[in-house]
Order: sequence, then C-alpha cells, then structure tokens
Amino acid sequence: MTGYVMFRKDRLGRRGGGVILYIKESIQAYEIKLEKEAECEEAVWCNIVTKNSTLTVGLVYRSSNISIEENEKIHNAIKAVSKRHCIIIMGDFNHGHIQWTSLQSTGREDQEFLNLFQDTFLSQHVLEATRGENVLDIVLSSQKGIC
Repeated sequence: MTGYVMFRKDRLGRRGGGVILYIKESIQAYEIKLEKEAECEEAVWCNIVTKNSTLTVGLVYRSSNISIEENEKIHNAIKAVSKRHCIIIMGDFNHGHIQWTSLQSTGREDQEFLNLFQDTFLSQHVLEATRGENVLDIVLSSQKGIC
C-alpha cells in the first residue's frame, strides 16, 4: 500500500495465512525480533518511535487449533513485551470462553491466558462480542488510556 510500511510474517510451509501490519510512512517504525522462545509463528512486532518514548506494537493470530508449543511461545512473547513501558498487542486470540467484564473463563487454555493477562497487568479494551457472542479479537495495552 502506497504511503505505508509493511511488517509481515507469513505462515511457513503452508499456503495463505500469516499476519501483516501497516504503519504510515511518516511514522518512524522498525521491526523487532523477540528471543527464540518467544518467536511466534503468526505474530509480528515493531517499535514506533514517538517524541518522548517508544511504543511497541504487536499483531498476533492464535489459531483455534494451536499446538501447545506455539501457544507457549505466544505467552512468552506477551511476557517479554509486557516488560516494556508502552505496548499495544492486538489480534485474534480465539479465546472464546473468557468473560472479559467479570474476568472469568471456563476452558483451561482460556484460563491460562486470563492468568497471563492478569500477571502482566495489561488492560483489555474490547468488551463487546467480535464474533457471534464471543470476544475473540482483542486489544491489550500497558496503559489504560493508551487506546
């Protein structure tokens, strides 16, 4: 797209899929790589340089039939970037059994993600259903007023 810088991560060994993030050309941004144990198959991370700080932005797709290993890498990635001062993580996480308004869940993987969310002190900004009756597409940030 003209006027934008593209950051992408394609699925390896399969046709289609992956994630892509466009940042306006006038914004200073660069891709970052995480440690190997946090390098997710379908996630891309970049830093946006602002006047006073750096904003880390992540885009994640978590398949509903994700492997245990890849799920763990997503958790490791969120733990790693949550240590930064200013972050936004967005994407389709496919955690359909989390009730974000009450912070409760019924599934094991959903509860693990909810625990991670709470342990990293992130804010979740999407509280209305994004697919059917479920909140699958979420936006997490390190600061409540960031979004």
